[in-house]
Amino acid sequence: MTGIATDDTAMPTGASVVIVGGGATGLSAGWWLARAGVDVLVIDKGIVAWEASGRNGGGCTHGFSPLFAEEQRLWPQMDELLGYPTEFSAGRIRIAMDPVQWADAHRMVQNGERYGFRTETLDPAQLRELVPLAGEAHGAYWHHFGGHANPHRTVQGYAWAMQDHGGRVLQHTTVLGFEVSGGRVTGVETDRGRLGCDHLVLAAGPQTGKLAAMLGVRVPVVAARAEMIVTEPLPLMPVGGADGNGLYGRQTMRGNLAYGGGPHEWLDDCADNEGMGVPPRSSTPLMGNIAAHLVEMFPRARHARILRSWAGVIENTPDGRPVIDRLDDPANVVVATLSSIGFGLSPASGHAVQELVTDGVCRFADLSTLRLSRFDGLEDDWIAQRGWQASPSRSLANPPAG
Repeated sequence: MTGIATDDTAMPTGASVVIVGGGATGLSAGWWLARAGVDVLVIDKGIVAWEASGRNGGGCTHGFSPLFAEEQRLWPQMDELLGYPTEFSAGRIRIAMDPVQWADAHRMVQNGERYGFRTETLDPAQLRELVPLAGEAHGAYWHHFGGHANPHRTVQGYAWAMQDHGGRVLQHTTVLGFEVSGGRVTGVETDRGRLGCDHLVLAAGPQTGKLAAMLGVRVPVVAARAEMIVTEPLPLMPVGGADGNGLYGRQTMRGNLAYGGGPHEWLDDCADNEGMGVPPRSSTPLMGNIAAHLVEMFPRARHARILRSWAGVIENTPDGRPVIDRLDDPANVVVATLSSIGFGLSPASGHAVQELVTDGVCRFADLSTLRLSRFDGLEDDWIAQRGWQASPSRSLANPPAG
């Protein structure tokens, strides 16, 4: 990401709140804290939003999260709240190619209804009118809620808006350890020096588990490589927020199809490329899987050339759900790992983190199901039990739905 003001000549001494991780969750939390008048510093080992936060499908529809209501309340306001464009577009079409996908899609319909949101069932003619690239499908739903946004513009907006409120960003800064005194974290040791703090937020994606371990806290996450492909521009469809068939994504405002999906390639570690936090190059098997599913869903796009692809590292918890929790020990630490669905939930998750830091509790949502304590009895070999281990033959498997 370019255009982020950061002082690379003078190392700050610290901040009231230090956030480790400059992805969508960390930047949103930084913005919420800064707009509340809190002195906040976001640090990242590379460039903020360089990994999955800036390169994903852009979906803003997470109906099975306790943050769903707040997510839906905030997204239509984000351009105005940030003062920068997110390219948010409301509504979402889910296409099912078989009865199993149709039954899974119906779960979102039922959940939306519980919140008073409306969904239409589309017949084949309606689907072709709204999504001309689509072919024959088992069925399709048009959700009149949710939507999609531009990940790069959104996270850029978080960073700029945070700085507008006095927050700071420090890039190319790697955490080496923490200073703990009296049951509280009092400093962050980095490769550029010590940063004092009153509160610490760990929102470092796949690195969150390793960082928490430095504090004697177990946050079970495993890293996986996720990929996306971007096609050449195609004529704009009336509804660009259409996905399904195991894929997530959207049509961009330029007309490109930007889509990703499972299965994941599990990694033993988060490999770095020149220290920027980028995994190895895109994998042909994963790219081929995404392209095949996209052509099946959008047969009228089979002629489109793939212009570029992206491979990035994401994190997954054992049950596929986020962890957003303020720890008991150390008592001034908030852990936020979104288990690969961080972008869409970021307006709400950042708000939740802010309230956990400033008030000790999230007032607008019940986060009890996202507490870290749910993994207290987790087996030591949980990764092996799920088959999520990396192997020379490239272990591919789908994570649980979050």
